[in-house]
Amino acid sequence: MKKAGIAELKNNLSRYINYVRGGETVLVLDRKVPVARITPIAQVAAAGHKMTDEERLDYLESIGAIRRGKGDMREWLKHHKPIKVRGSVLQALLDERESGW
Repeated sequence: MKKAGIAELKNNLSRYINYVRGGETVLVLDRKVPVARITPIAQVAAAGHKMTDEERLDYLESIGAIRRGKGDMREWLKHHKPIKVRGSVLQALLDERESGW
């Protein structure tokens, strides 16, 4: 594991990113106190292996792009029937908003 102070990291960011790209981890120090760790996102993906759907979801959740639901969709569907679309999808959406669902 490489260690780098904030100024050192800022001045040589490309070099440290290359370390991470190569599979290493960089520990970021602020006045000799560890404050962050830069790690490869997916070492498997770097080796040319495609990420699975679960790995992709984990990655998207880790960067804050998505938030996974905590409930059971099957249970929710037991109590909420899907709307029936007759004609315009836009009109169905407006009707749904008016009904409060």
